[in-house]
Amino acid sequence: MSSTGARGGQQRIPRPSVASRLDSPWATLAPDARVITVADVRARLRDLPPPSLPDLPPYVLAGSGELVPMVDPSTAREAAVLLALFDEDGEARVVLTRRPAHLPTHQGEIAFPGGKIDPAVDVDAAAAALREAYEEVALPPESVEIIAELDHLPSVGGPFLIAPFVGILAARPHLVAAPGEVDRVFDVALSELLDPSVHHVEHWGERAMHFFVLDDETVWGATARILAGFLGLATGVAAG
Repeated sequence: MSSTGARGGQQRIPRPSVASRLDSPWATLAPDARVITVADVRARLRDLPPPSLPDLPPYVLAGSGELVPMVDPSTAREAAVLLALFDEDGEARVVLTRRPAHLPTHQGEIAFPGGKIDPAVDVDAAAAALREAYEEVALPPESVEIIAELDHLPSVGGPFLIAPFVGILAARPHLVAAPGEVDRVFDVALSELLDPSVHHVEHWGERAMHFFVLDDETVWGATARILAGFLGLATGVAAG
């Protein structure tokens, strides 16, 4: 296992012995084209088609770096996450969290607020995303306007089938990390995520892995795949 180094925080990434690296698909965007507002996101996601289910590969890369059989999608547990966006200083920012080190899976990884769908209390997946965001970071559900549901995708470590929702906030929220559930809550500008010095793609065998290497954290795994797909929609430049 190799670490992300001084930049990108203390996460350890289970890279295979051979991993090729590609530049970000957004490297050709001019700096001003990377500045995206909430209004831009609303306009670009307005006419999205219904979300699709993932075309699951027969094998996935486990945390050990080994390829293991993908779980039958019919046995995967359903989860929902929230991409909560707000404008500040003329551009959109997205809320992220860091998972505690004591959790059984995805220890210390960066994630969106969200979690398992509970049919006993959640009327739908969007309600689950809002409930979990409130429980994890104290984001009031009534402060969120859900504007889009993105394509669903699998998480290796659950296994879960994740439904991502894009929600808009009127202003910067006052967020508080729930002890035991969230180690840290923070936000980052979409322009920073689109910076070619921050984002790159690695090929682990046949699998494309997205990485967003921030000053103090690294976003990868399912969260990075969701971010990459969302940013592709927001810019009109597919993540690949």
